Amino acid sequence: MSIFSRDRVFWIRFRVVFIMLFVAAGFIAVGHGAWNLGVTRHDELTGIAKAQYTRRIHLSARRGLITDRYGEELAVEVEVDSVYADPREVENPGKDAIIIAKILGQDVGIIQKRLSSPRHFVWLKRQVSPTESKLIKKENIKGIHTIKESKRFYPGRRLAAQVIGFAGIDSKGLEGLERLYDEELRGNQDAASGLADAGGNIIFTKGAFGENRLVGNNISLTIDQNLQYDVEEELENVVRLFQAKSGEITVMDPNTGEVLAMASWPTFNLNHIGRSTSAKRRNRPVLDVFEPGSTMKVFTLAAALNSGAIRPDEETYCERGRMEFYDVVLHDDHRDGWLNPRMCLKRSSNICFAKIAARMGAKKLHDYLKRFGFGEKTGVQVPYESKGLLQHFDRWNEFLTATVAFGQGIGVTGIQMATALSAIANGGVLLKPSLVKKISDAEGNIIYEFHKEERRRVLSRRTARLVADMMTSVTEEGGTGTEAAMEGYLVAGKTGTAQKSSGSKGYKDSEKFVASFFGFIPADKPRLVISVVIDEPLVSYFGGTVSAPVFKRIASKAMRDMGISPDFATVKKRRQEAAKEVPEELDEDLDEEDPDLNSDVVKALQMITPYDLPLQKGEVRVPDLKGATMNTVLKKIEKSKLRPLFMGTGISTEQIPPPGQPVKEGSYVQVNFTPLGDKE
Repeated sequence: MSIFSRDRVFWIRFRVVFIMLFVAAGFIAVGHGAWNLGVTRHDELTGIAKAQYTRRIHLSARRGLITDRYGEELAVEVEVDSVYADPREVENPGKDAIIIAKILGQDVGIIQKRLSSPRHFVWLKRQVSPTESKLIKKENIKGIHTIKESKRFYPGRRLAAQVIGFAGIDSKGLEGLERLYDEELRGNQDAASGLADAGGNIIFTKGAFGENRLVGNNISLTIDQNLQYDVEEELENVVRLFQAKSGEITVMDPNTGEVLAMASWPTFNLNHIGRSTSAKRRNRPVLDVFEPGSTMKVFTLAAALNSGAIRPDEETYCERGRMEFYDVVLHDDHRDGWLNPRMCLKRSSNICFAKIAARMGAKKLHDYLKRFGFGEKTGVQVPYESKGLLQHFDRWNEFLTATVAFGQGIGVTGIQMATALSAIANGGVLLKPSLVKKISDAEGNIIYEFHKEERRRVLSRRTARLVADMMTSVTEEGGTGTEAAMEGYLVAGKTGTAQKSSGSKGYKDSEKFVASFFGFIPADKPRLVISVVIDEPLVSYFGGTVSAPVFKRIASKAMRDMGISPDFATVKKRRQEAAKEVPEELDEDLDEEDPDLNSDVVKALQMITPYDLPLQKGEVRVPDLKGATMNTVLKKIEKSKLRPLFMGTGISTEQIPPPGQPVKEGSYVQVNFTPLGDKE
C-alpha cells in the first residue's frame, strides 16, 4: 500500500512539474512573440499597417522663380487643377469615360481602361485648363476628383527661350538653365497623405495638398529683358529679310563677363513645348561651330603685336592683291602695295595676314589662340557647351597656318568670339562669361552671387588698346564695316564672310556662307560687345551688308537705354587722324571681301580634310553619323570607343566633331537629331 502511494505521489508531482514547464514555455513563447511584434518588428509592421489604410501621392514642389537682372519674371509657378480618379468609386466606367474623354480631349479607350483599374488612384490628365477643370467639376461624376498642382509658366513666351529652357510636367528641368539648375529650382518633392476606408476608398484630409510644400531657390540671370527683346526682334527681322537658315546674337559686358542678351533663331514658345522642334530649341551661340572667316584677323593681329612679331608701324607688302603661296594663289579683292597693320585690318588683306602668320610661326599663333579661349569651353552656365575646333600646331603645315590666321580651318562658337573680343575691349584679360547673377532662397537669403572671374591675361593693356583703336578703322570710310558706324560713337569691329563646308569630307559649298560682325562700343570706353552671326543668308552673304547693320541698330537702342551720350568731339578727332593714315597708293575700289576670289585657297582647303590628319597614340577617328537612327549612332560611337551626347530625337542631322576628326578615346561626340516630320 505504501509503495503504491509513493508511486502515485511521484507521478502527480511529475505531471505538475510538466504542466508548469509547459505553461512556462507557453508564456515564454507568447512573450517572445509579443517582443518580436512590439519591439523587433515594430517599424516594419507599423509601415504595413499604414500602407493598408493610407495613400500617398507624390507631387512636385513649387519651383523657384527665374528672373532677369532687374527682377522681371521670366519663369514662374502657377496653380492649376489636375484630374484624377479612384476607380473603386466609379459606378459606370464605360459611360463616364465618354463624358470625361470629350471634356479632356483624351482617347475614350484609354480613359475607360484607367477607370476600370483595380488601383485606388489613377491620373486622367495633369495640369488641365481652367475650362476643362470647370466642366469636370460641373459633371460631378462619382470617383472623379481634381487636385491643385504647380505648373511652369513663362510670361515672356519665347523670350530667351533657348537660354531658360523648360521644365516637364513633373517639375523636372529638361533643357537650358531649367535643367542645369534643376536641383536648386526644384526644392524638395512633396507628398499628400490620405486615409483609406474599409473598402479601400481614399479620403484626403483638408489642406492635404500645397499647404506646407517647400519652394525651390530663385535664380536671377544677367540677362536684360528689354535688351533681349530688342535683340530677338532684330535677329528675326534680319533672318527673314535675307532668307537665312538661322542666326544668333550675343551681347556681353566686356568688363564683367555678364551675358546681357543671348538669342537664337528660329525660336519657340516656352508655354507650348509640344509645338517646337530640336532646331528651334537649339541654343546656337554655345552649340553651333562655324569658321569665323576674316573676323579671326583681329586675334591674329593682336597676337602678332603682343608677341613682337610685327611693330605697330611696320609695313607689309601685299603683292598688289596676288601672291603665289605653296602651289596656290592668294587673292585680295584690292590691289594694295605696302600696308601697316591698321590698314591690313581695315582692308582685310588675306595676303598681309598670311605673311604675319608666317613670321609668327604655327606654335606661337596656336598658343595665342588658345589663350584667347579658342578650342576650349568658356565655362558659361549652359548644358553641353561646344568647345569649337582648334587643331594642335603639330598638325599645321605652312599653308594651314596661313589660312587659320585669316579664319579658315578653325571652328568657333558665338560665345567664344564674344568672350575673346571682350579680352581686347577690357584691356587684355580673358573673363569667364556668366548667365547667372545670383541665387537666393525663398526668404531672400543669397546663396550665390556673381563676381567677375578672370581666367588669364591674354594681352598687355597697351596692345589691347592699340588693337581696339585699329579696329575702329574697319567701320570708318573705306573699311568693310561702315554699315556698323554710328554718329557720335567710336565703333570697333570686324566683318566676316566665311564659306561653309558641305558633305562629310569637308568640301566647300559655293552657295552657303556665314555672314558675321563682331564689335564693341564705345571703342574708347567699351560697355558692350556684340556678336552677330547669320547662317546661310540667300539675298546677300557679306558680313558688312547682312550683320553690320544689325550691330548698329542693337547698339543704338542699347546706348540710349544705358544713358551713354554720343561724343561727337572724340569721333571727329579720330576721323581726322584716320584721314592722315591712308597711304596714297591704295586702290580706290574697295568692295567687301569676297571669298570666291580666293578659289585657290578654297580648293586647297578642300584637300585638307579631317581624314588626312594622322592618328596620335590613344586617338580614334570620329565616325560619320549623319542620317542614322539613334540606335545605329549609339552602336557606331560605342564601337569607336567614344561617348555619346544626344540632342533631340529622330534622325541625326549634325555632329560635333565632324566625321574623320581624330580625338582621344572616351571623348564625347555631340549628335543632333531631327524628327522625320521636321521641315527646319
